[in-house]
Amino acid sequence: MHAMPNRGSLVLALALLLGAAPALAAEKPIQMDPRATETEYDEGAFGPDPVYDDVPYDVEAQRAIYGAKHMNKTQRPLVELFRNMYDWGAFREPINLFGDANPLAPQFLIFGDFRTALAYNDNGPGNKKLLWANRLNLDVDLKLTSTERIHAFWDPIRRDGKATRYEFDVKDGCNCWEGEYTADPTTFFFEGDLGAISAGIMGTDTKFDLPIAGGRMPLLFQNGIWVEDAFDGLAFTIPARNSRTLDITNFDVTFFAGFQNVTNPGINPKNDNKDARMYGVTTFMDVFQGYVEAGYGYVEDRTNSGLDHHNLTAAFTRRYRNWFSNSVRVVANFGQNPKRGVPRTADGVMILIENSLITHLPSNLIPYFNIFYGINTPNPLARENGDGLLKNTGILFETDALSGFPRLDNSGHDAWGGALGLEFLALDFSYQIVFEVATVQRHGNDANIAGDQYGFGARFQYPLTNALILRMDAMYAINTKASNTRGVRAELRYKF
Repeated sequence: MHAMPNRGSLVLALALLLGAAPALAAEKPIQMDPRATETEYDEGAFGPDPVYDDVPYDVEAQRAIYGAKHMNKTQRPLVELFRNMYDWGAFREPINLFGDANPLAPQFLIFGDFRTALAYNDNGPGNKKLLWANRLNLDVDLKLTSTERIHAFWDPIRRDGKATRYEFDVKDGCNCWEGEYTADPTTFFFEGDLGAISAGIMGTDTKFDLPIAGGRMPLLFQNGIWVEDAFDGLAFTIPARNSRTLDITNFDVTFFAGFQNVTNPGINPKNDNKDARMYGVTTFMDVFQGYVEAGYGYVEDRTNSGLDHHNLTAAFTRRYRNWFSNSVRVVANFGQNPKRGVPRTADGVMILIENSLITHLPSNLIPYFNIFYGINTPNPLARENGDGLLKNTGILFETDALSGFPRLDNSGHDAWGGALGLEFLALDFSYQIVFEVATVQRHGNDANIAGDQYGFGARFQYPLTNALILRMDAMYAINTKASNTRGVRAELRYKF
């Protein structure tokens, strides 16, 4: 018969075991993957959990977290077939038309908006108009699988950059209706993932992703500064890569080519032309505690004028000490060898620096200051409506793509300047107000302006309903060697 240990012996044994545990743990070596490395951390970044002893417990508030939920009023697309855009409950069983690994789950949507605006534009003598302009944007989307779709966009009452409008007989208006109609699509393209398509064909999951697109497709790089155009072409991306050697946590590379409807200001600043082709590559990298964007494009001149050229860009964006956000961008055009009597149209460098402060209301109060310096004639690789590199530098550098609203010169050719502004979003995000001052100063013979420009602009936006938005703009610009320009407009946009 075995004797049972008394309670004191058990307590002593437990104490000895607990005392020896740290030593035993310390002796055991730390095991980790050889590819992993230890990193330093700041102990000050960790703090105690918050204490709410001084806040009375509210039973109703706790119930409201789960019980007071409600459906938000949301505008529905004009057409919804097969599967609604917003829905609940179980989805229908997909169809294995393309294979078990890439099932067909169709969805057909038509959505967009209708824009109507009343504007007075004074662009100098002989170009003062009071007009009522209209534009209809139609997106047609046919989703096939979770990764493949066919998409088209129509702008049927706008042609060659001009919207359908009525011009009143004030100053230089004609007191007439100007209809601008077209049935040609602005975009019509297919996009998908070659990895998913291969998986469906082979009946097994693949270990790669390769997004592809083709047709009359829109591309946008560097927030539209370098490329913002819809053209006939092809593109594919190598996504979600990393490099331990270069300390790059994530990067992707996109290859693209445009064969028609390439809008390059160095070849032809008009849309829907066959004068240029382009071939390019661009990359995005998370590195240096920020991100890098870089790209190269070759533009082929099909007019045989010797205007072929190279277009190179690089940008770095980072937030510093949680109070200052900064982007530095460089775009360079070079390599043109025009025929005798043909001027160089894409030969120069643009430096663009974008800055914004992070205030105590980081999502609501945003001061910004953007500056630029252009040498000779730098241009974007592809930009619709023939806009220049400065379109996004400030509200005074962009028009409205509707009424022909006045703006400062946005080419940046042999010019320097910038925009200083303040954007305020209501605390409940119910409206937006923007104030801005800007200038363009010429410094060379290739400048697009005769003299310096100084402008003031303001914008107000307010959602009247979940589908109807009111926007108002005003601007005034002083041109030292040309007539001053000014404009005021009010627009309603109905989304569907």
